[in-house]
Parts: sequence; structure tokens; C-alpha cells
Amino acid sequence: MRALLAFTLLTLAGGALAANEIDTKVEAALAAEARPQADRDRDRNRRPLETLNFFGLKDNMRVLELIPGGGWYTRVLAPVLAENGKLYVALGTGRVKASVLMEPGFEKVVLLETADNLHRPEGSRFYTLDDFDLGVSDLDMVVTFRNLHNFDPAARARVNSQVFKALKSGGLYGVVDHTMRHMEPPNYENRRRIDPVLVIKEMLDEGFEFVDYSDLHYRADDELEYEVGRRSVSGNTDRFTMLFRKP
Repeated sequence: MRALLAFTLLTLAGGALAANEIDTKVEAALAAEARPQADRDRDRNRRPLETLNFFGLKDNMRVLELIPGGGWYTRVLAPVLAENGKLYVALGTGRVKASVLMEPGFEKVVLLETADNLHRPEGSRFYTLDDFDLGVSDLDMVVTFRNLHNFDPAARARVNSQVFKALKSGGLYGVVDHTMRHMEPPNYENRRRIDPVLVIKEMLDEGFEFVDYSDLHYRADDELEYEVGRRSVSGNTDRFTMLFRKP
């Protein structure tokens, strides 16, 4: 009995130590002197430490960030993974390639060159993608932040299919996006939101398992009524945070 108790305490202590190591590395990345003030100003809203802990990030993982935009999360993930892991970025990488990846300390980030086929057809509210291949396999984790809402259903299916293919068995897929009312018809105000129930359905259809949901970015005062860029909700949108796993 004592041996079992000792083993349990040791296991719990090891888990806590691993979490503390990740916390320390994420906090150091957030405090980096070269990090832009505009990025720091969003920390309270985006809650990166809590979000990455919810996703289960470890510093020895091979992680892909999809559609990194201006590199807000790239600046956090790259230092955390630099020593023991590996960070990849793919799709919509033009801005981060010309800025963050040119800076000292980001040399180890791997940019996956896929076909340059991200485009919005004339008259469409959404972007689409032709067939592509990420060209990487056995990843531990893929993350994307506030991006799926930009794509039409066919493009989301292609993205999720490639993520499934790129992950190892047991690999994790973390998603954050702006919440749309369930089954609300498309309109101008919800064009940059997406139904979380639809996201879950599409992930299950692709073969992913639903792992968990977090209310880290729940905002009770966002009525889900207005376009996310409006001053009344910008920076305070209700966002769903979900984790999926490849069996």
C-alpha cells in the first residue's frame, strides 16, 4: 500500500513538474524583450498560457501552427519548442515569413511550402483551397487560432483531412474560433464566426475524436449578434476552445 501511494505521489509530482516547466517556458516567451507591445496588449484577452496548457502542449512536441497570420502565437510557440521540439508553420504564411521568421531566435521554425492556393473566389464571403499536401507526418499537435471561420466547407474539409493525415495516432488538434449561433443562416454580421456544433460534426466526420471543450474565452456579454470587427465586440468576442484527437 505504501509503495503504491509513493508511486502515485511520484507520478503526480512528475506531472506537476512537467506543467511547471511548460509554464516557465511560455511565461519566458511572453516576457521576451523583442516581443512587440501590440502582442503584449492582447495577452489578457488571448490567455496563451491557459490555452496551451488546455491543449496539452509539451516542450518536446512536433507542433504545426496553421495560418499563423502575423505570428502572434508563433512568437510564443517557437521559443518553447526550440530546444527539445519542433515548430512548423503552414498555409497563409506570407506575413510571418517576411517578419517573425527573419528575426533572431526563430531560425529553427520550419515553413512548410504548400501550393500557393489560398484564395477567395469573386463574390464569395469565404476563402477556398485547392488540393494540397502538408508534406509532413507523425506530428504531435496541430493548432489554429481564429481561422476556420474564413473557409468554405470544402476548404475546411481539405484542411482537416490534411491535419488528420499529418498527425500521429494520438496526436492532438487544438482549435480556437469566434462563436456563431447554432444553425443561424449566414449573414454579413456573422461572416467571421462559425457554429461550434458544425466544427465538431466536421471533425467527427473526418475521423477525429472530440476530447474536450474549454470556456477560457467565453464572453457572456457577446450577444453573437455583431461582426467581430465592430468596436462593441472587437477584442471581446465569445470564442470556443476545443481539442480533438486522432485515434
